[in-house]
Amino acid sequence: MTEIEHGFPHLATIQSSLTALYRRLSADTVEQYPASVRPESVEFPPDEDPYLGAQRVARVMLQHFRLPDARMVVGFRDMVHAGSVELAAGPEYFVELHSRFKTDRRDVGAALAHEVMHVYLHRLGLELPGTRDNEILTDTATAFLGAGWLLLDSYREEPAIREDRLMMSAYKLGYLTPEEYGYVLAKRALVFGDDIEPWFSSPLARDAYRAGLVLAEQERRQPPLLAAGWTARRRYARDRRAGTAQPAAPLGGYSFEATNPPRVSFPCPTCHQRIRVPVRGRVTARCTLCRTVLECDT
Repeated sequence: MTEIEHGFPHLATIQSSLTALYRRLSADTVEQYPASVRPESVEFPPDEDPYLGAQRVARVMLQHFRLPDARMVVGFRDMVHAGSVELAAGPEYFVELHSRFKTDRRDVGAALAHEVMHVYLHRLGLELPGTRDNEILTDTATAFLGAGWLLLDSYREEPAIREDRLMMSAYKLGYLTPEEYGYVLAKRALVFGDDIEPWFSSPLARDAYRAGLVLAEQERRQPPLLAAGWTARRRYARDRRAGTAQPAAPLGGYSFEATNPPRVSFPCPTCHQRIRVPVRGRVTARCTLCRTVLECDT
């Protein structure tokens, strides 16, 4: 079986990507993407011409990401990766997809979503240092802005013939693990109420989405947020007694500042920008970046 990485090994980069996305776009712009790309808009029947169909799906992605003045020319060739895009000045961009997509069209929408997001971020001038981190940013932005569920839905297991034996082969697109895609999609669902779980055709993708949802919901229950559980609250109280006496390293995501009055800082569960509030009991905090309102017990 093809080895697929699992878990949350890129979590810090994903969270940095969400912060960078909000900083570059603003909360107002992010809120312009409340609805995800619908499955029927990227359906690719087997009798449709592969070039015309790919152009049609590319237009869907351009319209979704609000790039009306960009044009995509899509071709196919054998390559190592699922796709690539030539990032020039525009307005015309050349995208190449792996030749397998000419016959297996299930994931054409996923591949084009990733490549069109490269164009979107290129036009914004938004990137992270290093190829790996920049690809993680691309997948994170694709998922958070409404097209990344297609990338997670590409995760599946299928029978394959290898060395004259029938074996199960696992397959997915993108640089995030399945659970990390689920995490970003779950964070999006918690922000927009946009539940895409019924659209998954892959049971493995559905399981990964639910695993990501557990982590995303857990972040909304971390102290000093009011929704934190009893055990976490006890640990927070202990750390507060120690941490407000002198500057402390982050504990469970929060850290204390021995100022007058003392303050606690913690990551916003939506955009992960750090929020600073006084240590004085119940307070309402508003993230200045994504505008999320948070009830806290500091």
